Amino acid sequence: MLFLPALPGRIRALVLILLALCAALPALPPVLAQDNPSGLALPRFVTTRSHPINVRVGPGTRYEIAWNYTVSGVPVEIIQEFDTWRKIRDMDGDEGWVHQSLLSGSRAGYAAPLLANGEVLMHAGKSDDAATRARLAAGVRVNISECDGAWCNIAAGQPGERQAYSGWVRQEELWGVYPNEEFD
Repeated sequence: MLFLPALPGRIRALVLILLALCAALPALPPVLAQDNPSGLALPRFVTTRSHPINVRVGPGTRYEIAWNYTVSGVPVEIIQEFDTWRKIRDMDGDEGWVHQSLLSGSRAGYAAPLLANGEVLMHAGKSDDAATRARLAAGVRVNISECDGAWCNIAAGQPGERQAYSGWVRQEELWGVYPNEEFD
């Protein structure tokens, strides 16, 4: 039995209400991890679906166009959602809003060497000891098919050409995936 010290009536009633609410907390349903329009995790990486795409300063067509993408398949990060609009961030850190229909769940990224003026080594397997298939300069766009938390399977090629090289790169040397992220 709970004993409350002698408190004035209103304070005692307030304390009892607070205790009742605290007791009811475990009975509440768990809060969804993502309370946003899509229900998907934020932030997350996607690519542009078509071209040209107008990136706006706010979530709607009445907002000014900040810039546009002239090619499809550009990797961007969704950082916020409002109705059918997605706030995106690009590799340079620029942010703007695009309609959800202009984005795709395909994964792509950019080679991001750990060392300044370096290059990213693409290996034949998930090991630094595996044969080198290609050397990617900083900023080379790649398609990402899977990541295991340490290594990602990618495809890359010369601009305007079919993806000519495929292999594995260390996940930390890609912009377009999160540390320890896993997907296939």
